[in-house]
Amino acid sequence: MPSFQTLFRTPGFTPLFLGAAAQTAAQTVGGLALGTLVYRATGSPLLSAVSMFGPSLAQMLGATFLLSGADRLPPRAALAAVSLAFAAGTAVQALPGLPTGVLFAVVLLLGLVASLGGGIRWGLLNEILAKDGYLTGRSLFNMMSGLAQITGYAAGGALLTALSPQSCLLLAAALYLTAALVLRLGLTARPPRAAGRPSPAATWRTNALLWSARPRRLTYLGLWLPNGLVVGCESLYVSYAPGAAGTLFACAALGMFVGDVTVGRLLPAAVRPRLATPLLVLLAAPYLLFFAHPSVPVAAVCVTVASAGFGASLVQQERLMSLTPDELAGHALGLHSAGMLTLQGVSAALAGSLAQLASPAWAMALMAASSLAVTGSLVTAGRRSPAAPVPERSSR
Repeated sequence: MPSFQTLFRTPGFTPLFLGAAAQTAAQTVGGLALGTLVYRATGSPLLSAVSMFGPSLAQMLGATFLLSGADRLPPRAALAAVSLAFAAGTAVQALPGLPTGVLFAVVLLLGLVASLGGGIRWGLLNEILAKDGYLTGRSLFNMMSGLAQITGYAAGGALLTALSPQSCLLLAAALYLTAALVLRLGLTARPPRAAGRPSPAATWRTNALLWSARPRRLTYLGLWLPNGLVVGCESLYVSYAPGAAGTLFACAALGMFVGDVTVGRLLPAAVRPRLATPLLVLLAAPYLLFFAHPSVPVAAVCVTVASAGFGASLVQQERLMSLTPDELAGHALGLHSAGMLTLQGVSAALAGSLAQLASPAWAMALMAASSLAVTGSLVTAGRRSPAAPVPERSSR
C-alpha cells in the first residue's frame, strides 16, 4: 500500500486533490446556507432537507443518460467545466428574492451535472494511481472531505450568524470557481479512457453490463442503501436543532474522518473485508437513540460515533474495483456515486416527510432502523451469492 507522501509525488494527484478540497468546502458552506435559507422562508423540514440534498435526486437521471461521458470525455476539461457550472448555479441561488421553485430547479440541474463529475473524478483517480493505490488515494480524499466538512460546517454556521445565507452562497460560488482554476491549470491533458461519443445508449449498455453480475449488484446495493438511509437522518439536523445544525454536521464529518483513517491506514488488508457489515451497523445504531430526543451534546456524540461507520464505503469500493474491468472503472465508480447520492436525496425527502408527520427525532430513529434492516437483508443475500466472477471485458 503506497504512503500518503508517495501519492502527492504522483503526477496529477495533487491538483485533483486540491480541486476536490475546494469543491467540498463549497458544498458544505453552500449546502448549509441553502438549507437555512429555505427553512427560514418556509419553516418546512421537508423542503429544507430536499434543498440541501436535492441535487442527489437528479443523480439517477444523470446515471441513466450521461454517465458514459465519465470515460469518454477528456477529464481535465470536463472536471473544470463541472466546477464552473456549480459556481454559476450557486451564484444564481444567491440572487435576492428568488422564488423557491426556481431555487429547486437550479438544485436539480446541478444534480445532473454532479452525476457526471463523480465518475470523471474517481475514474481519473483510478487511472492516476492504478488499482493497487486506489484505496489509499480514496481514503485520503475521504479524510480531506471530512476535514473540509468539519471546517466548512463550523465556518458556515459561524458565518450565518453574521451574514445572510445569500452572502454565504456567494462565498461558495467563489470556492467552486477556485476549484475550476486549480483543475484547469494544475492537471495535464489526458485522452478519454474509452473511445466513442458519450450517449444514452452507451450509458445504458454499460450500466446493464455492470448490473449483470450478482456480486456487483449486491455491492452496489450495499454502497447505496444503508448509507443513503442514514444520510436521511443527517438531512434533518437543521430542523432538529436549528441553532446547532453546523455543530452536528461538523461532528458527523469528524466521525467520518476517524472512520476513514482507521479503515484506510490502520487496518490490515486481510481484516478490512470482514468489517463492512459491523461498520454499517455502527453507522445506523446510534441514531436509534434519537427517539428520546437527546440534548444537542448527546446528539453530537451519537452523530460522531455513528459517522465512523461511513468507513464501510472504502471496503465496499475496494470490492467493486476487484469486480470491474479497468476500462469501465470511471463508469463503475460514477454509477456508485450517482446511485449513492440518488438514494441520499430520496432518503432526505422521505425523512423530511416523516418529520412533518411526526417529529425530526422520530424520523431519524425510523430511518436508522430501516438502515439496519436493509443491512441485515443484504448480509443474508450475500451468503447465498455465488463466487465472484472474473471481470468481463467491455466490447466497446
